[in-house]
Amino acid sequence: MIRSRTGALFGIAAAILAVAVLAIVLTGRGPKPLSPRPPSERPTLLLLTSLPLMFGEGFSLQQNGSPALAALRSRYRVIAVSVADPPELAKGRLLLMAQPLAQPPEDLVALDQWVRRGGHVLLLADPMLEWPSQRPLGDPLRPPPMFMDTGLLAHWGVTLDAPDERGPEVRKLGGFDVTTVSPGRLSGKCKTSSDALVAHCAIGNGLATIVADADLLDIAAQGSRGAHNLDGVLQELAELDPR
Repeated sequence: MIRSRTGALFGIAAAILAVAVLAIVLTGRGPKPLSPRPPSERPTLLLLTSLPLMFGEGFSLQQNGSPALAALRSRYRVIAVSVADPPELAKGRLLLMAQPLAQPPEDLVALDQWVRRGGHVLLLADPMLEWPSQRPLGDPLRPPPMFMDTGLLAHWGVTLDAPDERGPEVRKLGGFDVTTVSPGRLSGKCKTSSDALVAHCAIGNGLATIVADADLLDIAAQGSRGAHNLDGVLQELAELDPR
């Protein structure tokens, strides 16, 4: 009897040890940051944003862009576009829209058609932007405090809701833990992540990935908390890369 109990205890201990080892192994299998591409292998990435990614708010020529821009340029040939009209969209097949200004109806139609014909877009749509700005409220160059949706998301079957509470939250993006600030919640017909941060949509022949936060690009404000924010963005772009 004692021997059988001892054997059972050893069996339980072995099972617990096996689970612990498996947990350690799985922890080590987290996603790895993507490596930079050689300049000759970097595809075009269109960038449409109201955020100070290309230049600071002062548009100084002494500024070389944000950490987010440097990360994007490590894998893409970034081309800034001002609107989502057909001539601008014709410059590439992959588009990053980060808290863009409100687009006129005809440009939203053009964007929708571009996606349905095979374009791929990563849209950072923040319903409660916390990005600091020295520009006064109402300044047309100040990033909008909320994503200026005029029906595009509903047309794609997606609903974006503002957060119930403000403040930083850790969410998942591209398999990485990222720090968001007052992120929104996505729902609807598209495949939505369990934490409601990301929606992956198949639209015609194209793809649209929607993220309910844009503050995660503000690496200067995030500091060490946002160590993998840009890794998550690059991974989502890689999954959209039409090459």
